[in-house]
Amino acid sequence: MTRVAAVDCGTNSIRLLVADADPETGELVELDRRMTIVRLGQGVDRTGRLAPEALERTFAACREYAAVVKEHGAERLRFVATSASRDAENRDEFVRGVLEILGVEPEVISGDQEAEFSFTGATKELTGREDLTRPYLVVDIGGGSTEFVVGDDHVRAARSVDVGCVRMTERHLVHEGVVSDPPGAEQIAAMRADIEAALDLAERTVPLREAHTLVGLAGSVTTVSAIAQELPEYDSTAIHHSRVSRDRVREITDWLLHSTHAERAAVPSMHPGRVDVIAAGALVLLSVMERIGAEEVVVSEHDILDGIAWSVA
Repeated sequence: MTRVAAVDCGTNSIRLLVADADPETGELVELDRRMTIVRLGQGVDRTGRLAPEALERTFAACREYAAVVKEHGAERLRFVATSASRDAENRDEFVRGVLEILGVEPEVISGDQEAEFSFTGATKELTGREDLTRPYLVVDIGGGSTEFVVGDDHVRAARSVDVGCVRMTERHLVHEGVVSDPPGAEQIAAMRADIEAALDLAERTVPLREAHTLVGLAGSVTTVSAIAQELPEYDSTAIHHSRVSRDRVREITDWLLHSTHAERAAVPSMHPGRVDVIAAGALVLLSVMERIGAEEVVVSEHDILDGIAWSVA
């Protein structure tokens, strides 16, 4: 066993996994997994820069994670940064801060690398499941981008497109600096058109419709599952490998798009940091399911973070 630590810093959240990994058996024993909403991508789509307050929220989470990594005595640490920091003009400031706090330089990876990690993390433990047929389509709906990966044991094709729950919310659902509560029909239609255009782009290189099993990752998908199950609180065990039908996803998405901030915030399994962006994330998921004709989505709590941990091991 090798004790490893992995950090995934996305547009909306930053997450840590400390685990013991055995590459020979394919076993990953989780010791600590945590997530903090930092909104690193706040305003990036509009300004092209990481906001000072967003950087400070992210650095505060990094300081907490540094203490956890030290406490568990992880031998190796890998820090991967995704969409927001890839796009920002002042990303050097972000890199310097992380290096000072955690002692490693964040790797601003490409969308293709992001997709590879997501696929490994999501599918490694599905091998041998007779109820799930390959090829898989792994869809990782992040804050700034969504990754599409088709593969069997290994990746066959992958594409990252710039539609994520934060980016779509800021682009289409914000009016005069405030998230519409709820959005109007024209705003929803414009967002849907943007998502459909991104799916067209993804389909140029990834055979989305050849997949037999759709695997959905990240907070938008797991939150939809929690709502579908009417969980009294967020429960990773109940969510991991749960299945949600397309009809149920459509019903939940419609409610989210036409609900108020207060109504969404009252959902017991809803993380406060997702209240304003969950409707956009759910619409991305629904659009994918309708595009490929998927009857259900298999929800995974294991994703890019687990893939990063395996790459370290």
